[in-house]
Amino acid sequence: MGHNHKVSRRNFLGQASCAAIGATTVFSTLFNLKTLNAAASFNSSIGAMPGDYKALVCLLNAGGIDSFNMLVPRNTAAYNQYAETRSTVALPQDYLKAINPLVSDGNQYGLHPSMVRMQAMFEANKLAFVSNVGTLVRPITRQQFYEGSVPIPLGLYSHADQVMHWQTGVPNMRVGQGWGGKMADLMISANQNQTISMNISLSGSNVFQTGENSVEYSLHPEEGSIGIYDYNNQNWAFNQLKRVAIDGLVNPVYQNVFKNTYRKTIKSAIDGNEILSAAIDSAPIFNVPFTQNSDLSKSFEMIAKTISGREQLQMSRQIFFVEYGGWDHHDELLDNQAAMLTELDNALYQFNAAMEQMGIADKVTTFSLSEFSRTLTSNGNGTDHAWGGNVFVMGGAVNGRRIFGNFPSLVLGNSNPLEIGGGSLIPTTSADEYFAELALWYGVPASDIATLFPNIGYFYDPMSNSNPVGFLNFG
Repeated sequence: MGHNHKVSRRNFLGQASCAAIGATTVFSTLFNLKTLNAAASFNSSIGAMPGDYKALVCLLNAGGIDSFNMLVPRNTAAYNQYAETRSTVALPQDYLKAINPLVSDGNQYGLHPSMVRMQAMFEANKLAFVSNVGTLVRPITRQQFYEGSVPIPLGLYSHADQVMHWQTGVPNMRVGQGWGGKMADLMISANQNQTISMNISLSGSNVFQTGENSVEYSLHPEEGSIGIYDYNNQNWAFNQLKRVAIDGLVNPVYQNVFKNTYRKTIKSAIDGNEILSAAIDSAPIFNVPFTQNSDLSKSFEMIAKTISGREQLQMSRQIFFVEYGGWDHHDELLDNQAAMLTELDNALYQFNAAMEQMGIADKVTTFSLSEFSRTLTSNGNGTDHAWGGNVFVMGGAVNGRRIFGNFPSLVLGNSNPLEIGGGSLIPTTSADEYFAELALWYGVPASDIATLFPNIGYFYDPMSNSNPVGFLNFG
């Protein structure tokens, strides 16, 4: 069974967004201020040509994944340094799954032994890593960090702050809008169907998909689009009365902007539920079956089913969000991570197979986030909160079989200019650069990149002709 929390129907309804309304949210959540501008008309010069479909799938590995046991140096000298530094949490050298990057930095690398499918996808040019990525306000050296002369992200080792910064792209402020939501605001006109949000979540409400005018539409990993709880269930007189009452709300057009927005949001939930349910029900049978005792696999299966209905839904652009929690391994790191990486490895393989079966692998890019990596040093049986770490990107548009960024030295102390104590590393690639590449591939104009990521100019010129990092093929 998966280590992430089981998503029961009751729990899902409790965390679902305004767009997929549960019984407890009909008369409360709908007044959330972020929906009040939803009735306004959207003016945007951004559009997509017919058939020009692209989707981003954001996988949040919540809790802080120990990514230096995910991607590991395996040549003798580098591995020996890794083993010395990591001590009790080091993986045996002969357990590593060897990879052969197309571009060498002089070291050899391997993946965690649970990442069997990801090893194969890497070798087949379908997956890449970006090394030592983290939230940065400005480029910073170790001396500047010690001096406090350059600003650092707020709440550097805090789960709450760092998971927010990765979702907002604004590490020097606590803000409530995410860069996925802001992208949906910018590109709202790309989709012909305005009933269903460009942002679809398999993990309920989240900061990443919250915009000025955008709100995510929540799907249940197993049941798909639930809509208004018991709206279509006419088996009980109370449910019939509820439906009559709701229909009475949505049919009139109110002069009051608050009432009218409330009406439109409920109507959108009803209409969107019908459209999405029909699209999901017509999904193909996938040649590679998804694991049914894994919440993560079921979430990716629901994304695949939704993507299969993209033409029926009249969608040219979609952003999906999945949270896979439980990576805060202060204890029992080796056993817990082995089990969780197996679940992750299988889910990614199954999803990629579904995209290839539908012939759109090059149109769908899956990318990982985590609030921080873990300390290189062991606390005895686990690792603690750190800073820079490794992420992965998967899909047909990925320049695969490569490690982008700079894999850091794992030496501790003064001889390592990135190590700031306790085995925490200063990132050498900013999260802004990582995000900007994804946004540009998705279709956000270069002129709007600084709107999404206010600090990007310290790391990359959006108006240049080069990609921020290089892991995506824009052709």
